[in-house]
Amino acid sequence: MAHSTDPEPTLKQGFAAGTAMAAGILLLVIGALSILQGISAVASDDLLVVGSDYVYKLNTAGWGWIHIILGAIEIIVAIGLLNNTTWGRTAALVLAALSIVENFLWIPYYPAWSLLIIALDVVVIWAIATYKPATN
Repeated sequence: MAHSTDPEPTLKQGFAAGTAMAAGILLLVIGALSILQGISAVASDDLLVVGSDYVYKLNTAGWGWIHIILGAIEIIVAIGLLNNTTWGRTAALVLAALSIVENFLWIPYYPAWSLLIIALDVVVIWAIATYKPATN
């Protein structure tokens, strides 16, 4: 009876691997939604509500372009993450962290949406940080 030299994957790593794949899909969705959110801001959509006492002054068109650019980069990185590349994993961690900051600053404009995206970014960071792909 031949024994494999590879250790059996643990349940935690199996779960983390599945969650890392889900993180790639989530990052892809977050990127697409960020682009749509940016387009809405650039078009001066009436859906956005802006308070007058917000500390970080930037017009909604400026925020919109930030969302569009970051969203496009997130989509590219999500493809790298789904292909399990090292650059994709590293860039996804950095972009998810940037997305948290971006959406924290966006809270006065659209609070519920920003908090949802922040929560999804936390899941993405957890999944990528927990999963340790097998080395060949």
